[in-house]
Amino acid sequence: MSKPEEQKIPKGSYAAGRMVHLPEGAEPPFVVYINGVAQAEGVDYNIQGTKILFTREIIKEELNAVRKSAMLLGLFGTYRKNETVDVQYQKDGKTELAGDLKIER
Repeated sequence: MSKPEEQKIPKGSYAAGRMVHLPEGAEPPFVVYINGVAQAEGVDYNIQGTKILFTREIIKEELNAVRKSAMLLGLFGTYRKNETVDVQYQKDGKTELAGDLKIER
């Protein structure tokens, strides 16, 4: 197995982690998205029990108090890299979607 390529983290962002928990009661089939782009199981991520383990770090935006306040007041938006993880799954025979899952180490 080759070593993964070094991931560059843009200024104002940080590596949040490589894992998310599946929603309670989630059953396959799973479709995993990062920023709305479907990811490939076995290439971009693996399922281990109730966890999704990514092959790379998920990048989130650093928000300090001043930046949060300015955004809340509508002074400016955000243009830094901020990845979100969404998962489509089955639960009780219905297709469900969980958005912006919490990234963990």
